[in-house]
Amino acid sequence: RRLLGALRGAGIEGASFIDVGGGVGAVQHALMAAGASRGTHVDASGAYLAAAREEAVARGHADRMCYLEGDFVAVASGLEPADVVTLDRVLCCYHDMPALLDASASRAGRLLGLVFPREHLPMRLAFRAINAIQRLRRRPFNVFLHGTAAVEARVRGQGFHKLVHADTPLWQIHLYIKDGGPRAAP
Repeated sequence: RRLLGALRGAGIEGASFIDVGGGVGAVQHALMAAGASRGTHVDASGAYLAAAREEAVARGHADRMCYLEGDFVAVASGLEPADVVTLDRVLCCYHDMPALLDASASRAGRLLGLVFPREHLPMRLAFRAINAIQRLRRRPFNVFLHGTAAVEARVRGQGFHKLVHADTPLWQIHLYIKDGGPRAAP
């Protein structure tokens, strides 16, 4: 909700977007309801894409959506840039943070929105426990706690500055704007 509020505050009326790892489509449906003109949803899960597409049909905006199954890093260069790129709880599921942020920033014409785990001891312990359980179950999926400073430096290096930062007990919400856009209020 905080990411969506920040995006609405930055102005998304008529904007195009790419929702990276958008799952069942919560972000994309909210962006469309807030006035975005069209969007692309990229996810590695065909089941999530099918659910998002079904909901888009029910909400009447499926004709303005494109759905693409795959690893965003692998397919990003083939996508047209969009005004807005969102990664809501995606960084923690991807092993190569620099590649994911570079690919995302390269497609973001104006705004880049991120929601990722806060970097504190309880979160580090939780991630270690989750990954240990995954190893015991012989499942290849892991979660990753990428450092906040490294994420911020990577995004700044791609020509963005932070417009909004908010925290919840578990998550941090960052909205970046392409350099040349307005600065955050002090």
